[in-house]
Amino acid sequence: MNENRWINLTLYCYAFGIFAFIFTPIAASFVFSFNADRFPTLPLGDFSFQWYRDIISDADIWLAFGNSAKVGFTVAVVSTLLGFCAAYTDHRYRFFGKSVYLTLALLPPTIPVVIMGLAMLAFLSRVSLSGNIQAVMISHIVMCTPFAMAVIRMRLALMPADMEAAAWNLGASQWQALWHVILPFSLPSIAAALFVTMAVSFDEYAVAWFVSGLDPTVPVSILTTLQGRVSPTINAIGSIVFTVTIILVVLAQILLVRRGKNRTQKILAAAKGE
Repeated sequence: MNENRWINLTLYCYAFGIFAFIFTPIAASFVFSFNADRFPTLPLGDFSFQWYRDIISDADIWLAFGNSAKVGFTVAVVSTLLGFCAAYTDHRYRFFGKSVYLTLALLPPTIPVVIMGLAMLAFLSRVSLSGNIQAVMISHIVMCTPFAMAVIRMRLALMPADMEAAAWNLGASQWQALWHVILPFSLPSIAAALFVTMAVSFDEYAVAWFVSGLDPTVPVSILTTLQGRVSPTINAIGSIVFTVTIILVVLAQILLVRRGKNRTQKILAAAKGE
């Protein structure tokens, strides 16, 4: 018993060390974003919102945030739709070459982002779509669809095997079963996929840097600023981006776990006639 306690304590310390290693630089960025001094040095200067005020008054930053919002919303909707179709195809059908289908569907996140950016730039340039916000949307849809597919696949894997067949036996067509059974059951994962894909798109910069041209997103704008000068507004912008990303991921997790459990219980109770 004593040995198990030491093992658990070691694992807790290891996990704490990992999280501290990851989040300490982010926490430092938050702290320095409220520091009145221009350079991030210790001891800290006066508390100030100066760098956030500079962001508000910067038209280029507003443009970047607007581009990120447009891209993120569009990518989330389209990627989730494509991801659901791909996940349902995997769940519902058995066909020759299915393993190849799954490999290709889930391949984009495994490709190095620099290679992906160069490939998307080469392809979109040939069809005269590079250098604008539409190019960023297309590129991010390619990258984010596998994330949506993976989230929805996990949810469909929990569905009882006979639930859809029961709807058919009760006279529902395939489309009616899809609308009244599959979609309600998958709704928590669909909502989670929307938030996850939006977070991935909002935070991605490497591919966007290659294809965005004169329509930069927020991460691209940060990279451009860092290349030109050292500005304390970077800490403020980074803090905002991190906060938005974390909120989206947390919302996705809450929807996927809590609402998924409640909705599953309701559907199973209705199926049993309770």
